[in-house]
Amino acid sequence: MTRSRLTPEREAEIYEAVLDLLREVGYDALTMDAVATRTRSSKATLYRQWGSKAELVVKAVRHDKPVQAGEIDTGTLHGDFHAMLERSDDCRMEKDCALMRGLAQAIHTNPDLHQALREHLVAPEITGLDVVLRRAVDRGEIRPDNPALGYVMHMMIGAFVARELIEDRIPDRAFLADYLDAVVLPALSA
Repeated sequence: MTRSRLTPEREAEIYEAVLDLLREVGYDALTMDAVATRTRSSKATLYRQWGSKAELVVKAVRHDKPVQAGEIDTGTLHGDFHAMLERSDDCRMEKDCALMRGLAQAIHTNPDLHQALREHLVAPEITGLDVVLRRAVDRGEIRPDNPALGYVMHMMIGAFVARELIEDRIPDRAFLADYLDAVVLPALSA
């Protein structure tokens, strides 16, 4: 039996199935048929609601990140960065790593996915991080001409990806907290 009505709960269920499939088989092997089967939906409903596999995947990833960085304001850059880190736990980070592996190769070969990820996931994250950094500049915690300001997102993503590559270990909160304090904050002279 297929379902046709998309309540917010149903949408969340579909998004979770998409993320699970991405972690299990990666983007290229993920099909709308597999999503339809796993969620007892029709493929027509999925295409009518999202238009494409890339759009569905990006919306699923975006849905999984409901809090924007710019919404966090503890009054200090150190506090804001650590509050961002507190939004997750080690289990979630392990799932996020699996998700990144599922998407990493695909963004190089699928321009639609790459564009959708940049528009709907990366750009909002950069905007949120820019808000946090701008507040820190306004408070006098960072010089406005600090060259590291343009590389904070690169540093954060780099830490996330490099730990598994270099140490064969998933990044956890303890590692990322140490990385923030040892690398990112000193680079910003915060």
